[in-house]
Amino acid sequence: MTDAYIYDAIRTPRGKGRKDGALHEVTAVSLSAQVLNGLRERSDLNGYDFEDVIWGNATQVGEQGGCLARTAVLASDLDERIPGLSINRFCASGMEAVNLAANQVRGGAGEAYIAGGVEMMGRVAMGSDGAAIAVDPSVAMSSYFVPQGISADIIATEYGISRDDADAFAVESQKRAAAAWEDGRFAKSILTVRDVNGLPILDHDEYMRPGTDMQSLGALKPSFKDMGETMPGFDKIAMLKYPHLAGINHIHHAGNSSGIVDGAAGVIVASKEWGEKHGLKPRARIRATAKIGTDPTIMLTGPVPATEKILRESGMQIGDIDLFEVNEAFSSVVLRFMQAFDVDHGKLNVNGGAIAMGHPLGASGVIIIGTLLDEMERSDRETGLATLCVASGMGAATIIERV
Repeated sequence: MTDAYIYDAIRTPRGKGRKDGALHEVTAVSLSAQVLNGLRERSDLNGYDFEDVIWGNATQVGEQGGCLARTAVLASDLDERIPGLSINRFCASGMEAVNLAANQVRGGAGEAYIAGGVEMMGRVAMGSDGAAIAVDPSVAMSSYFVPQGISADIIATEYGISRDDADAFAVESQKRAAAAWEDGRFAKSILTVRDVNGLPILDHDEYMRPGTDMQSLGALKPSFKDMGETMPGFDKIAMLKYPHLAGINHIHHAGNSSGIVDGAAGVIVASKEWGEKHGLKPRARIRATAKIGTDPTIMLTGPVPATEKILRESGMQIGDIDLFEVNEAFSSVVLRFMQAFDVDHGKLNVNGGAIAMGHPLGASGVIIIGTLLDEMERSDRETGLATLCVASGMGAATIIERV
């Protein structure tokens, strides 16, 4: 089996996902095309040097619908002979694009791929695709569907995570992200976004609130308490699945949950022989990939079983991992991961995460892989694991090692 390597990883800054956000005028196709062009130009490659573009996005409707990957290729400087594949594993769409590309290379189905993802949450609202899991009663009732925020609060209740725990984690995420930006830790991977005239419109993560403290977060009301306790009464639905709980402790709010943002990211995944042919040195080997299904009601616990699976299948232990990136969809998701594996916070999300910088659904899996790789190089670490929770009860993970 051929090894698969990462040769480059870039991302756009994350813009606020609303009408006054810096990226609001940019479409998902345009932002994706800028990432494709950036990857090609940085490695001085021809437009026909890839087998395929695999691109993830979670809300595949309207201008993010169709085969966005192929449209982005046609909007970019890549050759029209390069096809495109759009995929959707909700929040893990970008990671799954990378993992699929790696496994294609491993299996001999092409030497090189561009893999990545995009989400323009300020232009295409989350949930606007009318997903059956949420709106079809025959599915929603049998799966005990509740919104993700309720699921995050179930995790907090089930595993004894307090509001103070979640708020303290969020404050630390903001501090780490601000320090990382000030120290230039993201500089090598950030692609400045430009408008239709080629003028720069964003070169930094726009969502961050570095002045966040426990007092300011303590003043925020829980975001999901009303929908849990009033009609349709999602707390009661959850407790049908978890009857041992006396109630749901609603601890999450906008300050300790991931931000709604716009953004895109991509990587080049290829064989060693392809790199030698183009005079490029690989930065990391993709050692293992994994995905798994989990309980769709609590929904967001996937990073734990996905990590257990990837470690088991790769013959590794948690102590073999030097650095971790766990997507900060909600504070309780990451706190549960740390609790399950007794992971030192000093080795996890060391440059902050989605609570501080935002979670552009289809791009986040690629972003955390790239962030992990940059930090492994900066801090001279050898092995890293990236993982995400996924809507409707799934998890995904990737292990990379420097070469």
